[in-house]
Amino acid sequence: MAVNIQAVKQRFGIIGNDPELNHAIDIALQVAATDLSVLITGESGTGKEVFPQIIHQFSIRKHGQYIAVNCGAIPEGTIDSELFGHEKGSFTGATDSRKGYFEVADGGTIFLDEVAELPLSTQVRLLRVLETGEFIRVGSSKVHKTDVRVIAATNVDLIQKIQDGKFREDLFYRLNTVPIHMPPLRNRGEDVLLLFRKFAVDFSEKYRMPPVKLTDDAKAVLMSYRWPGNVRQLKNITEQISIIEKNREINAETLKKYLPDYMGVKLPAVIPKDHGDKSFASEREILYKILFDLKNDMNDLKKIVFDMLREGDHYNEIETNHATLIRRMSESKEKKMNPEESLPAAYPHAGGHPFIEDTQEVEEETLSLEEKEIELIKKALDKHNGRRKQAAQELGISERTLYRKIKEYKIT
Repeated sequence: MAVNIQAVKQRFGIIGNDPELNHAIDIALQVAATDLSVLITGESGTGKEVFPQIIHQFSIRKHGQYIAVNCGAIPEGTIDSELFGHEKGSFTGATDSRKGYFEVADGGTIFLDEVAELPLSTQVRLLRVLETGEFIRVGSSKVHKTDVRVIAATNVDLIQKIQDGKFREDLFYRLNTVPIHMPPLRNRGEDVLLLFRKFAVDFSEKYRMPPVKLTDDAKAVLMSYRWPGNVRQLKNITEQISIIEKNREINAETLKKYLPDYMGVKLPAVIPKDHGDKSFASEREILYKILFDLKNDMNDLKKIVFDMLREGDHYNEIETNHATLIRRMSESKEKKMNPEESLPAAYPHAGGHPFIEDTQEVEEETLSLEEKEIELIKKALDKHNGRRKQAAQELGISERTLYRKIKEYKIT
């Protein structure tokens, strides 16, 4: 079968030697001789549209009609008419009777791309065609028969669509008689280099210029990139480089300029030790940062409360003076206090007030203060009918700080 696969690749312009790709072609050749429905899955841009052509050309229907339909490009109001036809006067604008794709392709093959975009009502009609070969034109009661082989493709998770109630489970199993999966470009290894070379040669002939070539470091970048747009993205980038770059030898730095988010989440980035901002290279470091920030906020709040007590505020006055607490918390955050700063080892005596008798009680009061802060913000907003500027003045904080706290506490 290996010889046949190579012949198919040459005939349909398929580039690559990835085992998953070869397996998909092998399945297409085997199922071509039957009339079974086929469901092709894979990410957008992987080249799924080639497989229905392979199946059709190697089937007994190769002399019949082959019609490719993009289900996502047809408005919901006209999809039934496009697929199954309509009678004259069946809807506004139907000035004449019209055959649908299933009637035109009788004896041939229909490829339904983006099949997950079909409305539920159309899915019912499609299921009937697959099971009995029967359909009814829009605006008619007459049953028509058709003999069509259906091949569908999707780039979404149909199982999730079924769970969400947006795709019929019985239709899924009827279409998925023979599944074919197209692997993403990032999993195809050195196929990326083969495809780049092929596209570079094609564009050099098209634009009559020498083909671009990659240095070794550029090849490493090309193979390590995740290619969210798959083969389609690689082709577009190759064309951009072929047209824009005057130097026909492309190094890594030049290539990176054409790869979106190369230094973002798509690839691990090396962060220098003296890097000054708050970005981190791993999820573990991000978690550490969050924990440190939480610790700092707790320390800030406890320090402010004890400062208030030291200045003579009493426990029963904290609620009435809460605007002062909100303002001090905001000022503390804006000053970005040193994360290493800790509370004093000993606190001044406060008349034996139970608020500071032990750490446990301090932490419990800290939690209640947050609730009271939310309560006061809500009261201020209600008092001023949602006008944040006046509410901020009432609380003694800036409007910007109030907006941040509304967002932080998810106050509606």
